[in-house]
Amino acid sequence: MIFLAEHYDYWRAGHILSVIAWMAGLLYLPRLFIYHYGAKKGGELEETLILQEQRLLRVIMNPAFVLTWVFGILLVFSNAGRAGGWEIFLSWAWISKFTLITIMTLLHHYFAIVRKKLAQGERPLSQTKWRFINELPALLAVFIVLIAVVWIR
Repeated sequence: MIFLAEHYDYWRAGHILSVIAWMAGLLYLPRLFIYHYGAKKGGELEETLILQEQRLLRVIMNPAFVLTWVFGILLVFSNAGRAGGWEIFLSWAWISKFTLITIMTLLHHYFAIVRKKLAQGERPLSQTKWRFINELPALLAVFIVLIAVVWIR
């Protein structure tokens, strides 16, 4: 744990960079879904959107998601080492943060499922509902960052 604690700033830098990439994808993919609803089934635009959605998920979002979790776990172990124990994670702020991160992860997986359905010609939910869902990653990020910066010391 000493090694992890000594390299805390590197883990934090990696975590921040991977979160930025993951958030970019989480904010953009539902926007592509909205455009998908306006595309003619089987048309050129739909084919382009299917390809863009697939590449965004596989090339940017999935690797960024995995790296976010890897660096986040390294930070958890580093924090436990720096604080002298695991008790720090029992505070309401840490539990809230972990809960919101889990919701963000589930949203990522839901987007992956929807991408497959759209590629198969299905249109789950409505365009209006996707406009609402499009805002969820940003809202979650606001609360996660506020907890991490203001309440977790």
